[in-house]
Amino acid sequence: MTPVITLVQGDITEQSADAIVNAANSSLLGGGGVDGAIHRRGGPAILAECRRLRASTYGEGLPTGQAVATTAGELDARWVIHTVGPVHSQQEDRSGQLASCYRESLRVADELGARTVAFPAVSAGVFGWPLDDAARIAVETVRATPTSVAEVRFVLFDQRAYEAFARQVG
Repeated sequence: MTPVITLVQGDITEQSADAIVNAANSSLLGGGGVDGAIHRRGGPAILAECRRLRASTYGEGLPTGQAVATTAGELDARWVIHTVGPVHSQQEDRSGQLASCYRESLRVADELGARTVAFPAVSAGVFGWPLDDAARIAVETVRATPTSVAEVRFVLFDQRAYEAFARQVG
């Protein structure tokens, strides 16, 4: 089934969804941008689970393009799905890694039974991915990935990002 794709301009930490996707860094221990906002708003329970993951399964950190879930803490969601986007490179095509972030997040969402998933524009902030290309990869990947998720909501921080995704959604 192909999920309904909706677009929202706003703060992902204010969304009500089964799962909120975190554009995490590989350490899983918080950072800037979306990652820092999710950790701050979600409270210490998210960081505690991330530390447990680092102490067990992901001792070296979460690899780029992979995804893993934790509690959502104080967010209005059941889970946070952490995924590590690639840093954009002019010398190397990393678009497969970016697409993997969306595929793997949807796979984890399916394993959890999530029906609504809120995504940020992975890698389109401090990781430098050109916004139009990030939007194209995100929307094409979600449309091409078999999933039981009923709604994928792209939560875009500003008007420019919203417009880039709106051009792709059509």
